[in-house]
Amino acid sequence: MLAREKIGKLLWKLSFPAIIGMMVQGMYNIVDTFFVGRYTGTLGIGGTAVAFPIQMIVMGIGMTIGIGGASILSRRMGERDHEGASTALGNMILLSLVTGVACAAAGLAGITPLLRLFGANDALMPYATDYITVILIGSPLFTFSMVASSAARAEGNAKVAMNTLLVGGILNVILDPIFIIALGMGVKGAAIATVISVGASCAFLLVYLQSGRSEIRLDWGHMRLKEPIVRENFAVGSSDFARTAAMSLTSAIFNNILRALGGEIPIAAFGIIFRIISFVFMPMIGIAQGVQPILGFNFGARQFDRIREGLNLANRSTTALALVGFVVFLSFPAPILGIFSTDPRLIEMGSSAMRWLILGLPLVGYQNIGTSLFQAIGKARPAIILAFSRQVLILIPVVIVLSRLLGLRGVWLSFPVADVLAFVVTYAMVRRELRLLARMKESEPAGGPEGGQGEGA
Repeated sequence: MLAREKIGKLLWKLSFPAIIGMMVQGMYNIVDTFFVGRYTGTLGIGGTAVAFPIQMIVMGIGMTIGIGGASILSRRMGERDHEGASTALGNMILLSLVTGVACAAAGLAGITPLLRLFGANDALMPYATDYITVILIGSPLFTFSMVASSAARAEGNAKVAMNTLLVGGILNVILDPIFIIALGMGVKGAAIATVISVGASCAFLLVYLQSGRSEIRLDWGHMRLKEPIVRENFAVGSSDFARTAAMSLTSAIFNNILRALGGEIPIAAFGIIFRIISFVFMPMIGIAQGVQPILGFNFGARQFDRIREGLNLANRSTTALALVGFVVFLSFPAPILGIFSTDPRLIEMGSSAMRWLILGLPLVGYQNIGTSLFQAIGKARPAIILAFSRQVLILIPVVIVLSRLLGLRGVWLSFPVADVLAFVVTYAMVRRELRLLARMKESEPAGGPEGGQGEGA
């Protein structure tokens, strides 16, 4: 399928389940924000906004192992190395459990300083502590679910990944009002509902892996860590961790700047907007996940024309989605914010902020697909550079400067400025890589080589 099917049909087949799955995952945050905002108020939203970057780090570690391992799986399958694929999968699963436990232990040992670092003041601290304590306890579930879902997508079984997230998402919608409202547990109830839902997704994936329906055979012998696989896994997937860690670092800096400029209201407004915009990012990430097996398999199989075709189609698709989100957010910021809060100060401030924040949104899809290209072909260094370019190298200096010059408006304006500059960097690096692939194609003998892997650019 990955070798012969038309790229448009193949991208749809792999991306649609990923899009649905990612949007369901985005619903976790949307539903939590709705119930927390409506039933615990602005402080509850602010507390979860402060805690959420720590949760993102845990998920980023799972995504690092999942994306890095998926790249290895796709290439091994393209090379018809089934034993190598099985060994890679075993390493992915064991790494997810080990790192999940490590995250829980480290996070629980330093909750208070972590939350202070991410912008919690005395008013927000109780809410943030209640939320993140439960999330950290469930860290191994988060990492395992992300890794197993990535493995299913890598072998072309995107529907399993979609159904996994559907199971968890539907359960989360059911459990949120029970724990938050009926049991009166507030933000802690939101966290408990989320962890139980992720646990259900893990159970679904475990059944799949043990059912024999997976094309990749897995037994206990494959779950022994091998240094070359672990190193390549983290090297390739580290760009996703860099992106997630950069987002967390950026959130910490933003929360502290916002706390200094206005206290809880701008932090809560930013927390809501961040989740709403992330919901638009989710289908774009789904397309990026869908195109990665196509790019990785065809790189392993030396079918370079299909790489270019998949890249172009994925870029057009993500840009179209971003434009839809741009129009909606620009036109209806106040009604959207009013879904999550009844605080008029928050809605007024958030409406202005949203209009500034989304100005560069149409450019974001291209950045995601560019990063996926380098991940898929095993080039870790440029993927890391792209992940860091927007969130750290550009956005942080820009927000520090503009917040001092323009106050709160400078904070909001920093996002579109960073989007434009990051787009320029991504475009230049992707065009360079496509030229390299074109030269590789020209140098191929008529029958193609037996294999080989690309090295970091």
